[in-house]
Amino acid sequence: MGAVRNILFIMCDQLRWDYLSCYGHPKLDTPNIDGLAARGVRFDGAYCQSPVCGASRMSFYTGRYVNSHGASWNFVPLRIGEQTIGDHLRPRGIRAALVGKTHMRADFAGMARLGIDLHSDEGVLAAECGFEPFERDDGVHPSSSHDPNPRYNRYLRDHGFEADNPWEDWANSAEGPDGELLSGWYLENSNKPARVPAEHSETAYMTGRAIDFLDDAGDEPFCLHLSYIKPHWPYMAPAPYATMYGPEDTYPAVRSDEEKRDPHPVFGAFIDQRVSRTLSRDEVRDAVLPGYMGMIKQIDDEIGRLLEALEARGRMDDTMIVFTSDHGDYLGDHWMGEKDLFHQPSVRIPLIVHDPSPEADATRGSASDALVEAIDLAPTFVEAIGGYPQPHIFDGRSLTPLLHGETPDGWRSYVISEYDYAFMDPRRALGTKPRDCWLRMVFDGRFKYVDCGDYRPMLFDLKEDPQELRDLGADPACESERARLKDLLFDWAMKPRHRVTVTDGMLETVDVQRNITEAGVLIGYYDRNDLEKAAASWQDRPIFAAFNPVWAKAQKKLRGEDSS
Repeated sequence: MGAVRNILFIMCDQLRWDYLSCYGHPKLDTPNIDGLAARGVRFDGAYCQSPVCGASRMSFYTGRYVNSHGASWNFVPLRIGEQTIGDHLRPRGIRAALVGKTHMRADFAGMARLGIDLHSDEGVLAAECGFEPFERDDGVHPSSSHDPNPRYNRYLRDHGFEADNPWEDWANSAEGPDGELLSGWYLENSNKPARVPAEHSETAYMTGRAIDFLDDAGDEPFCLHLSYIKPHWPYMAPAPYATMYGPEDTYPAVRSDEEKRDPHPVFGAFIDQRVSRTLSRDEVRDAVLPGYMGMIKQIDDEIGRLLEALEARGRMDDTMIVFTSDHGDYLGDHWMGEKDLFHQPSVRIPLIVHDPSPEADATRGSASDALVEAIDLAPTFVEAIGGYPQPHIFDGRSLTPLLHGETPDGWRSYVISEYDYAFMDPRRALGTKPRDCWLRMVFDGRFKYVDCGDYRPMLFDLKEDPQELRDLGADPACESERARLKDLLFDWAMKPRHRVTVTDGMLETVDVQRNITEAGVLIGYYDRNDLEKAAASWQDRPIFAAFNPVWAKAQKKLRGEDSS
C-alpha cells in the first residue's frame, strides 16, 4: 500500500444500501463489493443530499448541499461557476474523467452570457460537470428524441445487434416465445432476461470503457468516475442474472395499513402516484425485485473484473476506491415506488471507502456508525491527493480522519437531505406553488424530522420504530422533539454557504481595518495623533502598505525621523 495517486469513484444508480451482502442481505451475495469493504471502511450512517438523481449527484460532485448549488432536480442546470471534483483536482495534476452517468444539465444560458464556447476545452468541462467525458451516457435512451443514439448503440450495432434503437430493443427488452419483443418498460417483464448477452450489456460495456480509460491514462494520476446506470429502471438484467433470484429471496415489503390512514398530505400525494400504486402490488414486486437483484449481482461481477484490471496494471496500491449510490429505491416499501421521500430505503446509501495509504491500515475491514453525507467525498478526494479541503467552498467534511482511525473534533451530530417536488405530480395534486415545494430532512441518528413548508412536519423515531411506520409529526407528545429538530434545521439553514471566493483563513489572519488605514483610507480618526497612536499599536505586526505617504509620515514620526 502507498500514498494515494488515483481515485476510482464508483457510483450505482438507485441502489439500496441493504441489497448488498456486506450490509446484511441474506440471499444476494456480492463478494467483490464485500472485498472492498474488507479492505476499507463501510459507513453505516451515510445519507444522500437529495433522493433524486440530478440533485443528489450535483451534491456529490460539488461537495455542497442542494440549497447551496441550486440544482434541485433532474432538469435544473448546475449554474456556471459551481466548482466540481474535477475543478478541484485538475490543478493538482489529476486527470478527472467520466465513464457513465452524471445527470448533469449544463447551464447553457450562463455559458452564453459569459461567451464560453461550448466546443472549447473549458466549455466541454463546464457542460460535463468538470469531468472529461471519456464516455458520457446517462443510460435512458427510449426511441424518441431523448438522447436516442448513444455510443453504446453504435457498439451494439457493430456487434450485430441491429435495430433502430438497440438500447431499447436488445439491452432493455426480453423476447417472447414467438420472438416478440417484451419491453423492459413494462414491469411485468422485469424478471425476464434481456435479449443482449451479458458481455454486451450496459453494465459490462461501461466496465470495459473504464478499463479502456485505465489503459489510456497509463501512469498519469487520475480520478475516474465510473457511474453505472443500473440497478435503475428499466429493471432488466441479462442472462444468467435475470433468473438467479426469485420472490422468496427478496425482503418482504415494509409497510402498514396505518400509513395510509389519514396520511400526511405530501406523503399521501406521493403514494397516490401511478408508480407507487403499481410497485405496491405484490405481483409487481415479485417480478421487479428478482430483476433488481440480478442487476446488482452483475454489477458486483463487473466490479471484480475492473479490480482485476486495476491490479494487473499496478494501480491498486495507489488508488483510493469509493463505492456508493446516488440514492435508494422504495420498491414498494411504505406504499411507494421510485425514491423522492426520506425513509431509509430512499435516503440512506451504501458507502465504502478503500484508502491505500498506510495511515488507513488500522481501520481496514471496519464499519463506522458516524453520520456522513454524500458531500463529504469531494473534500476527501482533495485531501487524499495532498490538497486542502477548503471549508469556505465545501459544505462537506473530509472523511480522512475516520479512515485513519481518528476521532474528529466536532463531527456532525445530524445529516441533512432536501427534495424539491415542484416538478412532480404531487405538487399539482396538492395545488402547491412551485416555490413552496421544498422538503428538508434533518436526522440525528434517532429522530428524523421533515420540514414540509406550509404543511405540518413529518417525524419518525427510528429507535422505537426502526421501520418508520408511524409518523409522529402531529403527535402532541412529541412537540418538544419537533421543536428541537426544527431548531437544528434552522441552525443549519443559517450557516453562510455562499462566500466561496474568500477563504476563512484569509479572514482570520488579515486585519481588514488596519489594511484600510495603511492604504490611506482614514476612517474615524480625529487628528494625526489618533493615527500615530494606532500606528504605535501595530508596531509588532507586518506592514501591509508602508509605501502610502500618509502612513509613511506617521511611521517616520514614530521612529524620530520627522520632528514636524
